Amino acid sequence: MNKVKTTAIVSIVVLVVSILSYTAFAGTNDEPGGSNDPLVTRSYVDQYVQWTIEELKIGQVLKAQAGTELIVRRGQAVIVDPTGNGIPDITAGADIRAGAQAPVNHLLLVPRDDGRGVKALSPVVIMYRGGALVK
Repeated sequence: MNKVKTTAIVSIVVLVVSILSYTAFAGTNDEPGGSNDPLVTRSYVDQYVQWTIEELKIGQVLKAQAGTELIVRRGQAVIVDPTGNGIPDITAGADIRAGAQAPVNHLLLVPRDDGRGVKALSPVVIMYRGGALVK
């Protein structure tokens, strides 16, 4: 008879714990990315993925701010870098030094707001995401 009572008590405890666990986690089954569990806001995504397209004339310089991503799409441009550290070419995995040609269709990342950018040697089409000033 003692064994039956122990089994009954263990069964009841397991049942109660199961019910409490289900109740506690039942409200967290929202679909990821749904209205109750957004991963990011739409305005954030719209702002993040938006690229600005700039057409540079010969001699114009696009100076980028820290964190700006650049892609030269057409034309010939050279790197402008008053610091001497270069601009990281994410596509090639190397730094491009001042005066070197900016490769077409390579993702360049300006690490600091210190005057780095590109200068057009011919008419240039450049896409960028972030802050930049054309002079």
